[in-house]
Amino acid sequence: MLSFSSQALERVRIGDCMSPTILSCSPDTPITAVAALMSDRRVHAIVILADDRRPSTIVSDIDVMAAVACQGDGFAARDIAATEAVTAASGGSLRDAAQLMAEHGVSHLIVLDQANGQPVGVLSSTDILAAYAIASGARSKT
Repeated sequence: MLSFSSQALERVRIGDCMSPTILSCSPDTPITAVAALMSDRRVHAIVILADDRRPSTIVSDIDVMAAVACQGDGFAARDIAATEAVTAASGGSLRDAAQLMAEHGVSHLIVLDQANGQPVGVLSSTDILAAYAIASGARSKT
């Protein structure tokens, strides 16, 4: 049986909780620039765009940390990105998004417009956690 908060996540749409901004970089972006962008914008992942400007993969903060640990200052984003680009439709439920993240072992989904399939945002695991906490009454909505 689903709890109240789990049932609530069935009703909440991905598009309602996603960040409508897609921070991106080219595959050639040096990791120092990737790290600076993540730090400046206080995010944990950046989308790497393919030649056709579509999301191809994601470079996460963990990917950057792994490269730094290997003294990889000369790496570019494409060299260190270990996170596959998993997509979800904006009309899907947060429960569906959580399941996708768990199945693929990722913490970010690229959200696609329901009608045209174009990228419109990013949903992170913390977005889902916040909605879950609110739905369970563990966190206020303010």
